[in-house]
Amino acid sequence: MEASHSCRVVIPIDLKKKPREQKIPLHNRWHPDIPPVAEVRTGEVFRVEMVDFSGGGITKEYTAEDIKYADPSIVHYLSGPIRVLDVDGNPAKPGDLLAVEICNLGPLPGDEWGFTAIFDRENGGGFLTDHFPCATKAIWYFEGIYAYSPHIPGVRFPGLTHPGIVGTAPSMELLNIWNERERELVETGLQSLKLCEVVHSRPLANLPSTKGCFLGKIEEGTPEWERIAREAARTIPGRENGGNCDIKNLSRGSKVYLPVFVDGANLSTGDMHFSQGDGEVAFCGAIEMSGFLELKCEIIRDGMKEYLTPMGPTPLHVNPIFEIGPVEPRFSEWLVFEGISVDESGRQHFLDATIAYKRAVLNAIDYLSRFGYTKEQVYLLLSCCPCEGRISGIVDSPNALATLAIPTSIFDQDIRPKTNKVPTGPRLVRNPDIPQCTYDGKLPTTKNPSATA
Repeated sequence: MEASHSCRVVIPIDLKKKPREQKIPLHNRWHPDIPPVAEVRTGEVFRVEMVDFSGGGITKEYTAEDIKYADPSIVHYLSGPIRVLDVDGNPAKPGDLLAVEICNLGPLPGDEWGFTAIFDRENGGGFLTDHFPCATKAIWYFEGIYAYSPHIPGVRFPGLTHPGIVGTAPSMELLNIWNERERELVETGLQSLKLCEVVHSRPLANLPSTKGCFLGKIEEGTPEWERIAREAARTIPGRENGGNCDIKNLSRGSKVYLPVFVDGANLSTGDMHFSQGDGEVAFCGAIEMSGFLELKCEIIRDGMKEYLTPMGPTPLHVNPIFEIGPVEPRFSEWLVFEGISVDESGRQHFLDATIAYKRAVLNAIDYLSRFGYTKEQVYLLLSCCPCEGRISGIVDSPNALATLAIPTSIFDQDIRPKTNKVPTGPRLVRNPDIPQCTYDGKLPTTKNPSATA
């Protein structure tokens, strides 16, 4: 009998069921004591299915109410943990590297749509939340490799589909390092970090919380659940274990090398994106969707010591590395926007790449709004289309220089500057009726006095 080459589904998802009702339980925290729900061996190609990060809480309805009142405590629903063994049945060990190859990926069949959104400033915000405080949402539909949105007309592009989150479980020592440093940031950051004056997303970090906590097989309400829920790290930032790195190039054919901190590695993944721009600036800013990954793992014994250099006080302070796959959209013409370390008030900052990137994004938004789009539409588009962000200069005091490159072919009109004025006419009148809610908070909005009205 011939050997089967079919891909084994180790974590299935039923789209008709809520996260709590799935056959194999999901989780939304990092902790070494969350038990694995599946087991694989090196060399095996296996399939992992996943819900979107909200677990279906964000719908395809043309309203932004679900964004305005989204529950941030449940972010992100992950499929896993998956215990990884070598061909002899020996688990990955702390100090190993886990090489995870993405053989295939895509949306779940029958669920070929996604969303991009701006969170309300009082409920998550985003990179430009001081400029765009209102909850706003665009729905996208997929035509094979392409995406289009009735809420941002006149654009269509191929997606560079990828998982926002791929990571291994932390050890208890590493988890304690995370919690200690992030708690210190929350307690002292507003007084000590100058960056907080110009980047307005809050809170500064999301500390462990039992609210909205899912811990896989561990039964809620038990003493074990209570202990782990109080200790477990949120999945929002990327860290030493990989996690929510939101790297758009981790697509089909790529390989990520993750440090192993616990027996079996306990691999988890989720937060599938049909497409994303560098930075995911709107925060809920990729084209978020349910999806699947087909993966293959290798274990590189003692690979952390051999290949990763600690950047910190312990051998645990490492970061993953990855290879870009051979399959990506091909663009040949780009319009590139620069930004420097000068904020909207005209104040000079010293080699601040975050402020420079903020300026580049604001420059691009203001420019593209001259072509018939609202600024909210452009903000959402730059967060999810395959644009390229770069730190182009980091040594020429006092200005860091950041760039944002936008592929011009995604538009149905020529957006390049011309010797005559910006074209006008009925063809350029776009649909401004994008799902949006009012901002009911009292925080001031940042204004650029010279921006296009």
